[in-house]
Amino acid sequence: MPLALLALAVSAFGIGTTEFVMMGLLPQVAEDLGTSVPTAGHLVSAYAIGVVVGAPLLTALGSRVPRKRMLLLLMALFTVGNLASALAPGFGWLLAGRVLAGLPHGAFFGLGAVVAARLVREDRRARAVATMFLGLTVANILGVPAATLLGQHLGWRATFLVVAAIGLLAVAALARLVPRIPADRHGGLGREVRALGRPQVLLGLLTAVFGFAGVFAVYSYLASMTTEVMGFGDSTVTLVLALFGLGMTGGALAAGPLTDRALRPTLYGSLAALVLALVAFRFTVHVPWLALVTVVVLGAVGFMTTTPLQMLVMNKAADAPTLASASNHSAFNLANAGGAWAGGAAVAAGWGWTSPTLVGAGLTVVGLA
Repeated sequence: MPLALLALAVSAFGIGTTEFVMMGLLPQVAEDLGTSVPTAGHLVSAYAIGVVVGAPLLTALGSRVPRKRMLLLLMALFTVGNLASALAPGFGWLLAGRVLAGLPHGAFFGLGAVVAARLVREDRRARAVATMFLGLTVANILGVPAATLLGQHLGWRATFLVVAAIGLLAVAALARLVPRIPADRHGGLGREVRALGRPQVLLGLLTAVFGFAGVFAVYSYLASMTTEVMGFGDSTVTLVLALFGLGMTGGALAAGPLTDRALRPTLYGSLAALVLALVAFRFTVHVPWLALVTVVVLGAVGFMTTTPLQMLVMNKAADAPTLASASNHSAFNLANAGGAWAGGAAVAAGWGWTSPTLVGAGLTVVGLA
C-alpha cells in the first residue's frame, strides 16, 4: 500500500477521535456546563450538522483546487474547529465549535476516498478506501478511550486541545506523503452535481442515512448505558469504548476485501447482522459479560457497512465521484444526528436507557428495506 494512505489514515484518526470522543464525555460536559446528558447529546448532532452542511459546500468550493492542497486546507479547518471547541466559554459556543470542526469532515473523507482509490489497482480500490477508514477504527481503540480518560482526569477541554495537535500532525503527514494530484478540469462541478442526482446514487445515500442511524442511536449513549444499565463505574467507560473500537477495526479489515469481491452481499449482509445485534443488545445489556461481547459485535457489523456504502456510491457516480463520495459522509452524519436524536428522545420520554437499541434496530430495518 502507498505511504500516502498512511497520511490519510492519520487524518482519519484525528477526525474519528473528535467525532466519537464526545459520546464518552457527555456526562462530564453536561456537569461542567450545567445541562442534562440528553441536552449535551446535541453536541453529537452539532458535529453531524457541520458534516452535512460542509460536505457538499466545501466540495463544491474546492472542485477546481488541486486535491492535495484541498486535503491540507480541510485538515487545517478541522484543527481550528477543535481549538475553538477547547476554548469555548459556554455551551452555545461549544455547539458552534463542534459545527466548525465537523464542516471539513465529509469533504475530507469524500475527496480522500477518491484519492485513495486512484493510488492503487482497480481490484484493490475498496481495500485502499478501507485503509483510510482504518484510521477511524483505530481512533476508537486508542484515540477515543485515551481522549476520554484524559477528559475525565484533566477536563474535556484538554481533550480537544490534544485533538487539535493531532490535526497539525495530520497536516504535516499529508504535506509530506501525498503526491500532487491535479483537480479535474474537464467536467467540473456541473458533472459532479449531475452524477449526484442519479437515482441509484440517491438510493445509496438514503441507505446510508437510515442503515447507519442504528449505530449512533446506541453508540451516542453507550457511556451512560455502561454506568446506568451494565452497572460499571465511570472508569469502565474507556474499556467499553475500546471494545467497540476493536469491533470496528475487525469490521473495517474484513469489509475491504469482501467489498472488492462482492459489494452488495457484503452491504446487505452487514446491515441484516446489525439489526440482529441491536435487538440482541436490548437483552444482553443486562448481563455484563454478554453486554461486552455484544458491544464488540455491534462495532464490527456497524462499521462493516461503511466501505460497501462508500464504494456503491462512488461506483454509481462513475467518472464524477467526488461530490457523491462527500455527500455519502453527509448521509453518514445525518445518520449520526438522527440516530443520536432518536435515541435521546426515547430516553427523555422515559423509556429507559435500553430503548435506543430497539429504536436503532428500527432505523436500520428502514435502510435495509
